[in-house]
Amino acid sequence: MRALAAVFARELRLALRRPAEWAQAPVFYGVVVVLFALAAAPRDPALVALAPSVVWVGALLAALLGIERVFRGDLEDGNLEQLLLAPTPAPLLVASKIAAHWLLTALPLVAIGPLVGAALGLPANGCKLLFFTLLLGTPTLMLIGGFAGALTVGVPRAGLLLPILVLPLMTPVAIFAGGAVRAALQGLPAAAPLYFLAALLLLAATLLPWVAAAALRNALE
Repeated sequence: MRALAAVFARELRLALRRPAEWAQAPVFYGVVVVLFALAAAPRDPALVALAPSVVWVGALLAALLGIERVFRGDLEDGNLEQLLLAPTPAPLLVASKIAAHWLLTALPLVAIGPLVGAALGLPANGCKLLFFTLLLGTPTLMLIGGFAGALTVGVPRAGLLLPILVLPLMTPVAIFAGGAVRAALQGLPAAAPLYFLAALLLLAATLLPWVAAAALRNALE
């Protein structure tokens, strides 16, 4: 547990030294949503129906911004080798790094999401469910992004390749999350899409740290 806490705290300390990098995701998120709202007609009823999709597409695109730097800095400064040679299982250390990345990148999106939904005209029940979908779905996005970042950590100009790799994997999260909010807006039960989101999170948390650790080892060989 000390090793996991040390890795987590190190990521937070590094982020404090580079606040501009970690501010990119919420700023980009806000810009995407605001531009969509400005492009729509004033008081357009369709905007309320599209609000869950707009919020989630913005969150998905914002999640792509920091994927490349999750492990890139560790590879460049030699810390990645120490991470993989540590007595603590590498998948747990990888999960700790991804958890710190979620806290820095995705947690602001979770907090902003209901406010953005309310600004787009979502009622209170829709904003509440939107918050829970973001809380369940964004960790899955970060785990998928961490796996893709580990897979391409040694590839030059991986930023062009990452969206191609991760967007097909992230799409089911956005589909179920948007479906849950739309179901709530129509007065239908939203439990099934939430269960699917929870199942995707459980599957990603169980498998992807191990696969990411194997990809990092392969990158160093």
